[in-house]
Formats: sequence, structure tokens, C-alpha cells
Amino acid sequence: MKNNYVEDLRAKSAAELNEELVAAKKELFNLRFQHATNQLDNTSRIKEVRRNIAKIQTVITEKAHANA
Repeated sequence: MKNNYVEDLRAKSAAELNEELVAAKKELFNLRFQHATNQLDNTSRIKEVRRNIAKIQTVITEKAHANA
């Protein structure tokens, strides 16, 4: 079973992917900041966001190689 999140990413344009990447990186920064100040309840969210960033970057790379 494929991941619906990745399928949704593949349907997006390069500009939309870059916007989503920036948003995910900002979220990761905020989560790390909350974790450092002991305000983060769900620490597994950091791992989830890091994986989402990797998925976004992978799809961006796939699109770049497909156009080359």
C-alpha cells in the first residue's frame, strides 16, 4: 500500500513542493525549540516532520531528474 502523502506530493508542482518544504522546516524548528524548553508533549512529532521533509525532498529530486 502506497503512502497517500507521497502520492499527494507527486501531484503538486515544484513551486508548491518548495512552499511545503519551507513550511515543514519552520515546523521542525518550532518543534525543536519547544523540545529544548520542555514545552513539547508529543516528541514523536519531530521524527514525523523530519521524515516528511525527506519525502518532500525526494519528490523534488525525482521531478528534477525526470525533466533532465
